[in-house]
Amino acid sequence: MRRGQRDLVLAITGASGAIYAVRLLEVLLAAGRNVQLTISPAATLVFDKELGLKISLQKFDLDSLIPPDGGREDSTLRMLRANAPTGFVFDNSSILSEAVRGKVTYHHHTDFMAGIASGSFLTDGMVICPCSMGTLAGIAHGMSENLIQRAADVHLKERRKLIVVPRETPLGSIQLENMKRLVDAGAVVLPAMPGFYHNPTTIHDLVDFVVGRICDHLGVEHRLMNRWGSEGDAGQTP
Repeated sequence: MRRGQRDLVLAITGASGAIYAVRLLEVLLAAGRNVQLTISPAATLVFDKELGLKISLQKFDLDSLIPPDGGREDSTLRMLRANAPTGFVFDNSSILSEAVRGKVTYHHHTDFMAGIASGSFLTDGMVICPCSMGTLAGIAHGMSENLIQRAADVHLKERRKLIVVPRETPLGSIQLENMKRLVDAGAVVLPAMPGFYHNPTTIHDLVDFVVGRICDHLGVEHRLMNRWGSEGDAGQTP
């Protein structure tokens, strides 16, 4: 982590798209950023369903989220890993073994004593990826019923960067109104909507597009995609 950089907050909730969260965490750590991590109970169900990962919120182990051996053979990521570029999901060998890698501090979603529950704990921003509609609604209406909602409320009131990454379709009027409330309050609503102008050929390219855009708004440098008007190399971690 460079001098002057503060921690980033990553909250993972129960919307579909757990792979976005894993990839984002990998990239942030590879960029040398320290991450304050919290996970909702519903997110553990999605991790199991979509990625074959068993996550314990009571006895959290980072290896359960990013397995050091590249993942079990019975994981549902077989297809995703088949043509994965170096450094993709579960590949610690290229991006998490570097001396520059960041550190993860985990907080249980009910722990209101965590630093991120207070505005006096300085950060460089917070991302909720993916963000469920329930979490989005709770934040939009100032509920603060768990650490995720409270940390998001803190970032809004302190005028710090808050990025929510919803993954839902179609969207109803209530959900759209809640998104507008968040934008009006200063948040960035960044739906998991990958572009196609970078000529993606794999699922990984689509995931990296969204993760790259999140990193753009966090001020984290990356080379995850070709930008509009650019001929540069994509598909490389920081």
